[in-house]
Amino acid sequence: FDGPIDLEKPQVREKGSEKVRELAGEIVNLTLLEVNDLVEILQEKLNLPPATGMPMGGMMMGMGGMPPSPNLNTAGGAAPAAEAAEEKTEFDLKLESFDKAAKIKVIKEIRAVTDLGLKEAKDLVEAVPVVIKKLVKKEDAEAIIAKLKEVGAEVVME
Repeated sequence: FDGPIDLEKPQVREKGSEKVRELAGEIVNLTLLEVNDLVEILQEKLNLPPATGMPMGGMMMGMGGMPPSPNLNTAGGAAPAAEAAEEKTEFDLKLESFDKAAKIKVIKEIRAVTDLGLKEAKDLVEAVPVVIKKLVKKEDAEAIIAKLKEVGAEVVME
């Protein structure tokens, strides 16, 4: 308290420390690809399970209520063997290469299947080989691969 309170000015406390406000400012200016990388790094460092059902890894909403890591096996080793026997139903799609003459068409198709902006899609295409979409159902993955193949891209399911 540094003296009398000016009742004409609203008394607003700035949220967070200077360090936190600067960090928030930097995060706000990240591209979607950079946000995705940040999410993946934080998930790894904080030992959090990958977000599912959200494009580009999600935004880590509700981290406090996340379920325990699926790596915690309480079945004494039987679960991984059973999991391996099951057929994989969700795949990551990886852009391996593309015809340089069809780059614009590939970028347009990447935008259509990922909901990325033009700059983010261009950056993604230029970063080949790169995962363009994660946890895609097999039927959807095959359709996306066919569309991208039509415009000159080579995409694989992992």
